[in-house]
Amino acid sequence: MAGNSFGTQFRFTTFGESHGSQIGCIVDGVPAGLSLSEADIQPDLDRRKPGTSKYVTQRREGDEVSIVSGVFEGQTTGTPIGLIIHNGDQRSKDYGEIKDQFRPGHADFTYWQKYGVRDYRGGGRSSARETAMRVAAGAIAKRILADICPQPVTVRGAMVAMGGLGIDRAKWQWDTAASNAFFCPDAQAAEVWAIELDRLRKDGNSAGGVIEVVADGIPAGLGAPVYSKLDSDLAAALMSINAAKGVEIGDGFAAAALNGVGNADEMGVDNHGHPTFDSNHAGGILGGISTGQPVVTRLAIKPTSSILTSRASINRFGEPVSVVTKGRHDPCVAIRGVPVAEAMVAIVLADHLLQARAEGVPLTPRPWDQRED
Repeated sequence: MAGNSFGTQFRFTTFGESHGSQIGCIVDGVPAGLSLSEADIQPDLDRRKPGTSKYVTQRREGDEVSIVSGVFEGQTTGTPIGLIIHNGDQRSKDYGEIKDQFRPGHADFTYWQKYGVRDYRGGGRSSARETAMRVAAGAIAKRILADICPQPVTVRGAMVAMGGLGIDRAKWQWDTAASNAFFCPDAQAAEVWAIELDRLRKDGNSAGGVIEVVADGIPAGLGAPVYSKLDSDLAAALMSINAAKGVEIGDGFAAAALNGVGNADEMGVDNHGHPTFDSNHAGGILGGISTGQPVVTRLAIKPTSSILTSRASINRFGEPVSVVTKGRHDPCVAIRGVPVAEAMVAIVLADHLLQARAEGVPLTPRPWDQRED
């Protein structure tokens, strides 16, 4: 099986299964001399780990990461960084009844169709358990952004819709997003979502959601105009997340309803001679290259496919069956998808930042050309 690696200059490869003894990843391309320890990675993992509220899976995993290579005396050495997380709360018996069945909405059928074999314990390699290692790699990417970018960088995610229920953007507070179980920036919306998700959970059902990630402090000049566009790489990164069904950059699909006048991000120059934009419909990217504005992405996550409501399907013998997925599952997988989306955005930005540095791209505004008299 190929396709377990992501990135170019900053590249990581994950390994392990949902119910295996451990999961891990190798992170390559990290510059030498970067301050790094488990304490730099663990906070992001704690935000993603299961069992943090009644609205996520109750599987109990500490998700404690260990750095096993690439760091000496608190600094990166420039060699591959090895990261390991031991699994501790697998209940493989929960999946015994579906070992020959294909769960609707899951990768069971497609995985079996391609490989002729599948690890039915929690989805095996196709499980969202793998995303813990993306978050770990993303934490390292954030350290690179902090070390190399000429101004402070923040990469923050929030859930902006759940099951068709949205937020009031006028009430957006990042502190609020950090203080509730939904990563929701609107406190009142979070209360409504809680009621709705409780209802769905009790009915053996689930909900989808929309995640928005905003990266501030990103310099202009990251990306390329054709096949290494910053936005195309962001889309690929976000679409690789489990249950992702759509990605937007900036206004995304809403831009199709605008006219040219309304969509144009008009430009000017501030008192320091730096370029300014009056709006950000483009989401901080023009022609595949960052503008220096906030990079804004959104990710649509489908409802969790593992539900207690019986659904019609087939088994590997081609016989009709009725499937009920038992075990511990997220009633809205988009919730824990927020730190995963953050991580993938940070990874792409770090990758492009290292590529830009290797190409000698200036990370501060270019001086204006001088007119000839």
